[in-house]
Amino acid sequence: MTGDLLMGYGKLAQLVMDRCDELGKISQSDDCLDRRYLTKEHKQANGLVGGWMQEAGMQNWQDEAGNLWGRWQAADPDAPRFIMGSHLDTVPNGGQYDGMLGVITPVTLIAAMNQAGIRLPFHLDVVGFGDEEGTRFSSTLLGSRALTGQWPASWADVKDSDGISLSQALKDFGSDFASIPNAAISTDNLLGYLELHIEQGPVLEDLDLPVGVVSAIAGAKRFEFNITGMAGHAGTVPMNLRQDALCASSEMILAVERVAQNHGIVATVGRIQNRPNGVNVISGNTGFSLDIRSEFDDKRDIALDEILLELEAIAARRNVRIERKTTHAANAVHCDAKLQSVLRNAIETQEIPVHTLFSGAGHDAMAIADICPVAMLFMRCEKGISHHPAEAIDTPDVAVTLAVLSHAIQNLV
Repeated sequence: MTGDLLMGYGKLAQLVMDRCDELGKISQSDDCLDRRYLTKEHKQANGLVGGWMQEAGMQNWQDEAGNLWGRWQAADPDAPRFIMGSHLDTVPNGGQYDGMLGVITPVTLIAAMNQAGIRLPFHLDVVGFGDEEGTRFSSTLLGSRALTGQWPASWADVKDSDGISLSQALKDFGSDFASIPNAAISTDNLLGYLELHIEQGPVLEDLDLPVGVVSAIAGAKRFEFNITGMAGHAGTVPMNLRQDALCASSEMILAVERVAQNHGIVATVGRIQNRPNGVNVISGNTGFSLDIRSEFDDKRDIALDEILLELEAIAARRNVRIERKTTHAANAVHCDAKLQSVLRNAIETQEIPVHTLFSGAGHDAMAIADICPVAMLFMRCEKGISHHPAEAIDTPDVAVTLAVLSHAIQNLV
């Protein structure tokens, strides 16, 4: 990217940073950033960002699921629509760029394009989803799923940690569960969806690149394993006669790591529970989680089959019982080839090497892919840190991103 062009977007980039700072102060906790779905902080965030949308010359509204919308209208009221956006909710003790950057950046860019007299042959809609993280009701992508009409009736009775149902929370927010189908959008004349997001990983920083094109969002499967052995006295049971659930689990966890490395996928054991958990007691029962992901479902599932066989073999050899329960399954979502090409061309125009990478984390684009072509642009974040107060980005990278998005938006059709 040339120095003159970078300077041209520098002031706009600083405005994006300032707005992220301001939005990041809206939290239900005084100790950290924590903004959850259908809370007064959610409503406050919608009001703040909605004001920026209006300043940009956009029409502004909130749908039945609490998602915030802004439209930069085309001259032709019957023109097709293109959607950009991300989420405005956070995890507890989160950072101020995850999700928010993907809403604030296009709104800020639209204001500048509008002021410059630029016009598009389509309506450009920006959406700030109310729930992507799933923190409050333990079900992710509630906001974007509402757009695709995928809210089962059973969700009405799902409760948060305070015993408040989703139905009641919607009522308190000013909506109601029965009206959620009205949030679903028509696919007629819907061109596609583009989501800007921080990478949440270290790849772009390692390559010294400000942005990258996302090829796919990894499909994930999750399991809970329970290993049952025999508890016993640490001093009296000989090593060769033990049925140590923890030792068996340890070998299993290392097998997960080995198989994942061999197949070029990622697999993680992130949670372990051990019983009786005494310093002088042989473990009688151990539970552990497994999260396994790949941008290719078949590659993930081949590795998973091998992992399951290895775990069964370890259990048999160590004379322990193994049980498993599936807790999550989602297929990979591949980004649209044409939209990826538009993003690559936009990056090349800024004289930046193009790097394509897949997303190991889930995003709203996964839900929106059910109704239209989707694409994602990743932006470098410091040390790949996300879901943490140390989340950080650089203003020059935001300037590059604005330039890339400006070129991409003006060359979509």
